[in-house]
Amino acid sequence: MAHDAPADHVEQNRRFWDDEAAAWHGPLARDQWAQVEPSWGLWATPESQVSLLPDGIEGMRTIELGCGTAYVSAWLARAGAHPVGIDLSEKQLATARAMQAEFGLDFPLVLGNAEKVPYEDNSFELAIGEYGASLWCDPYQWIPEAARLLVPGGRPVFSRYSPLFALCVPPEGPASTTLSRGQFGLTRLDWGNHVEFVLPHGEMLRLLRACDFVVEDLIEIQAPQSARDYLEVSADWAQQWPSEEIWKARLAG
Repeated sequence: MAHDAPADHVEQNRRFWDDEAAAWHGPLARDQWAQVEPSWGLWATPESQVSLLPDGIEGMRTIELGCGTAYVSAWLARAGAHPVGIDLSEKQLATARAMQAEFGLDFPLVLGNAEKVPYEDNSFELAIGEYGASLWCDPYQWIPEAARLLVPGGRPVFSRYSPLFALCVPPEGPASTTLSRGQFGLTRLDWGNHVEFVLPHGEMLRLLRACDFVVEDLIEIQAPQSARDYLEVSADWAQQWPSEEIWKARLAG
């Protein structure tokens, strides 16, 4: 599919995670690594509710695209998978390595861009991202790269902001009940110090199909009644409309 967009987001996002985000994200890592049951996204949706992970994870070769502090890969390792994590932030990976030492887990952590992964074709059976590549990388780069990395029948599963959230979140402040931008042409959100990507559903479906993926599920997440507010979205808003969603697909063949 035709797609022309500037590629400056990689360095912007590297600086953001190294210079700013690591300061507040790093302290969360220990709690995330210590979780017994995985939970996903802003609203900590439990794995038992959404079944994001496929069956038969034991022995599976997995890659976490945009792993951050690699807590998802830690969950996969405990389940018997053979994970690899890749991230462009040295500081995030330094935290991940400290957590590996603390929790006694060891798996490869690669400093690099999830849009250009230094592994051969057909290297993995699962590509996973929780607000990793699925939000911070150009989908027209990382989704074809996931297809290249996966074996036939391999699965990409990822969570991201919903298009409705992207339409309703203003440059400053939380998501509102007013549309802040148009849907046509929605792809890249420039926030000054970092860049995020959110494709509308139709465009995401066409892109996945163009990469030979079969979509198996799309789960729009509702915040629980006990949820707290975030700077970008209130719990009340996310109890009425989905602020985030989970995609599950399978590579044909």
